[in-house]
Amino acid sequence: MTSALLLAVLFQAAPAKPPASRPLAYRGFSPGMSYREFSTKARGIAQSKNDILACQTMHHTAQVMDCAVRVKDVDSARFYLSANVIEGRTSVISLFDSGGVALLQRTQDDMRRQLGAPQRREHSMWEWSRDRRFIRLNWRGSKDWRVVSITLNDRDVMDKIARYRPPASATKPK
Repeated sequence: MTSALLLAVLFQAAPAKPPASRPLAYRGFSPGMSYREFSTKARGIAQSKNDILACQTMHHTAQVMDCAVRVKDVDSARFYLSANVIEGRTSVISLFDSGGVALLQRTQDDMRRQLGAPQRREHSMWEWSRDRRFIRLNWRGSKDWRVVSITLNDRDVMDKIARYRPPASATKPK
């Protein structure tokens, strides 16, 4: 009995390491990345020298801002990149593009290659998530064209927006 117990303990030693997980990132962008990392990456893929990363702060505080720039894709297609930044971290990063049906297929293939199989699938939507962060691919269109949207979201950063909501006015507007 004791030798059987000893064998069981030996074979139960350290559990096998789980396979290394892929980073929750797409094209160098990740949910919750710092503004500095985001702006460096965005400027690096700007379409031309005339396309600058423009940011606008919230009216009440500079701790919240929205930024956007036109950038070029790896296949030289143009797309729009934007981010919401709260306290120096991205809460939402969005990439928008439109084109033929092949655009969606290329995007889906690229995302599967970088992120693996989607964890959640719904009509016109795929999603990959970890804890309170996710990357979501949405698309819509018709027979010959598609609009593709990729959203990277960090809910922990997004929750901080509550600190910056303007106070409710004591009087109701007339």
